[in-house]
Amino acid sequence: MSTGVFAAADPIYTTLFSNAGAGGYDVVAYFTESKPVEGKDEYQTEYSGADWYFSSMENLEAFQASPEKYAPQYGGYCAWAVYEGNLYKGDPQHWTVLNDKLYLNYDAEVQTQWNTNRELHISGADKNWPKVLEDD
Repeated sequence: MSTGVFAAADPIYTTLFSNAGAGGYDVVAYFTESKPVEGKDEYQTEYSGADWYFSSMENLEAFQASPEKYAPQYGGYCAWAVYEGNLYKGDPQHWTVLNDKLYLNYDAEVQTQWNTNRELHISGADKNWPKVLEDD
């Protein structure tokens, strides 16, 4: 992992060049289609300081009705990094839905580490979140 966050971080991971949550991917689609689906400009909303994009009006409406159900855990930062007490980007291509919650990881290698004991890592990350936003 080479790109950390160096100041008090925003609660939702976005990039310097985009304010898109989850990299512009439709977070509802992870639950309904079991895969990453890119969102479209015509189906977007603002939530928690970030712009969220969806592939359909139906998914946009589902998110608007219950954003906390669909938004990735730890603001879309890498779940493994939060467990470790750090903040790194979560990649929408490296994801898991577990117990009706969406988790993103930095890359395939990190996701493999995270998958070795997801329950332990989630428990640790839950303890670090949101304090880690202030620590980094």
